[in-house]
Amino acid sequence: MKAGIHPDYHKVVFMDSSTGFKFLSGSTKKSNQTVQWEDGNEYPLITVEISSDSHPFYTGRQKFADKGGRVDRFKQKYNLK
Repeated sequence: MKAGIHPDYHKVVFMDSSTGFKFLSGSTKKSNQTVQWEDGNEYPLITVEISSDSHPFYTGRQKFADKGGRVDRFKQKYNLK
């Protein structure tokens, strides 16, 4: 790697603002807020609006709008059985 052109990569705690779920990950993001993690160290805290803990795809609360296939829609449009 070329020296002096890469951002500082460090450990950061991300917190889901809707559920309070926290996880430790590496990032180049910076924050003025800090939080003490389970290992006793203090890390910058980044608040996110949605994470895998609250996203409908990962929680199984996803809604599917099943419109049917092309043939089903054609039959419904022209009242065919």
